[in-house]
Amino acid sequence: MGRYTGPVCRLCRRAGQKLYLKGEKCYTPKCPVERRPYPPGQHGTQRRRRLSDRGLQLQEKQKARYIYGLMEQQFQRFFAEAKRQKGVTGENLVKLLESRLDNVVYRLGFADSRRQARQIVRHGHIAVNGRKVDIPSALVRPGDVVGWTARGQKTALFEMAKEQAGSRTLPSWLELDAAAMTGRVTGEPKPEEIGVPFNTASIVEYYSR
Repeated sequence: MGRYTGPVCRLCRRAGQKLYLKGEKCYTPKCPVERRPYPPGQHGTQRRRRLSDRGLQLQEKQKARYIYGLMEQQFQRFFAEAKRQKGVTGENLVKLLESRLDNVVYRLGFADSRRQARQIVRHGHIAVNGRKVDIPSALVRPGDVVGWTARGQKTALFEMAKEQAGSRTLPSWLELDAAAMTGRVTGEPKPEEIGVPFNTASIVEYYSR
C-alpha cells in the first residue's frame, strides 16, 4: 500500500482526536475535528461502535503511523529496531521516531507540520553537520547540527521559518540558534516530555501477537 495522499484532517476525524497533522490550522476554530467531531464518510454521524481489544491496539498503532507519516513496512522496521534495543520497547520506539530528521526539522520550527518538514528534507533544503541530507527517515544523534543548505536559504520557506524562529517551545534535547537558523541535538528524546497522543503499550501488544 502506498503512502496516504488524501486530506490529512480525515485521519484525525477517523482517530477521533487531534493528531496535529495540519500545522497551525489545528490550533484554530477551522480545525475539522472541532467543526465535525465524528468520523468521515456517509455514515460518520452514526454512533461509533465499540472496538475489540485488538481494534483498540490497531487504532493506537495507526495514530502513531499517521503522526509520523510512515507506511506500514517503515513502521514495522522501526518497531523491530526498538524491540532489538535494550530497555522498554515502547520508549525505544518513541525515541527512534522522534530522532527522524523530518521530525527534528518540525520540532525546531523549520516547518509547520511533519508533512511539510518531510518535503523540505526531500527537496534538499536541510543539512546535517554541514552536509545535505535528503532522506527524511535519517536518524540524528546527540551532537548533530541541523541547518539549511545554501539552496534552502533562498526559499520562501526559509524566510517564513526565520520570521517564526523561537516561537515554538523546544524539547530539552534540542537547542536552536535563531540567528544562524541551526539546531543542535543535545541528547536523546525523552518520551515523557514528548506527550505523544497514542499508547505505546498498545502498539507493543499489537505486534506481540
